Amino acid sequence: MTDLQAKRHLTSRLPSPDARRLVLLTGARQVGKTTLARAKWPELNLVPARLWSRSVGPAILDEAQKEPSIFEKLKLAFDDKSLSFSVLLGSAQVLLLQNVRETLAGRVFIFELWPLTLAELAARGGEPAEPLFVRLVRDATSVAAILADEPPLLHGDDEASRREAASHLETWGGMPELIHLPASERLDWLRSYHDTYLQRDLADLVRLRDLEPFHRFQRLAAFRTGGLLSYADLARDAGTSPNTARNYLEYLRLSYQAFLLPPWSGNGAAGLVKSPKIFWADLGIARTLTGIHGPAPGPLFESLVVAEAQKLSRTLSLEAELSFYRSRSGLEVDLLVDTPKGLLAFEIKARETSSSVDFRPLRLLAERLGTKLLASFVVTSGGSLTRGPADGPFWSVPFHRLFG
Repeated sequence: MTDLQAKRHLTSRLPSPDARRLVLLTGARQVGKTTLARAKWPELNLVPARLWSRSVGPAILDEAQKEPSIFEKLKLAFDDKSLSFSVLLGSAQVLLLQNVRETLAGRVFIFELWPLTLAELAARGGEPAEPLFVRLVRDATSVAAILADEPPLLHGDDEASRREAASHLETWGGMPELIHLPASERLDWLRSYHDTYLQRDLADLVRLRDLEPFHRFQRLAAFRTGGLLSYADLARDAGTSPNTARNYLEYLRLSYQAFLLPPWSGNGAAGLVKSPKIFWADLGIARTLTGIHGPAPGPLFESLVVAEAQKLSRTLSLEAELSFYRSRSGLEVDLLVDTPKGLLAFEIKARETSSSVDFRPLRLLAERLGTKLLASFVVTSGGSLTRGPADGPFWSVPFHRLFG
């Protein structure tokens, strides 16, 4: 990739230190929280949370979850107006569950930083473009007009940068540190990251006497990325109880390793499955856990696409709810995006081009949902952006075009 520091979508949403505000920037370890904070607020000192006191003044407080007393100190200083701005950095959502909700409720603005998006990688150190996915979600009733301005194929550096970024995400994931490393060192870095996660981030959430059962569960959960979640099956295969499996999965969610995609539950949702799907937030980490390398098979490619939609939706605070559709009769669509104006549907295929068969579930879904469904897409690993073979709002779109 590039030696330039990737710029982030989230930057535009972060407040300036002129505002009276406490900011919490959270996300998995090594996603770039400290780098982003230093770039956004260069006038603030970066100090370990344990060294902060009211005399320090406005600051970027690193590893805030390791110093619970800092939250009460911040509350007192903020309320008596001796402190008007500070930033907390933390790598686990345990901050949100306990200290923030109990102490800083109504005072803190929370922002999540996820691994690099395709658009951030493709920008090569410049400002990331607004991805096509974001434009479609924000103006879902104008899909045809938006796509009319998109050429079937891109050429030159624009196409090359998007394809390179897509290949990097599919192969290595989106951890920022990897773009500075030669390919020969990236797998070692990812393995070291996993060891650090077990030893440090997990310790922030829970004290486990033996890490091996959790590690075994974690690997099995990574193998299930893109699949329906069954706590009973996962517990059985991991040799734990269903209750322990639920706790372990919650640890993965709280530390931004995995997330759950709920089934669609709109009006008339009778006859649909009730179980969520599990997805890994970063494909590089999932590959490290599973040992699956090379071209991404279907579930991994689906995980790549859904994770990209999740990262953008959370980072840019899109007015959209993500889900999937699966009926007990067998109709399945991989991703639904519910916007205030209607639904967008995405069927995900890990191949270069789409076929008429790929549009069949989308046509059936359109018949069931009627005017609620505004447009449907088959997302491929390559090819061109084209109209689908059926009449109506159907398109085939490559992954690197949808998110680049």
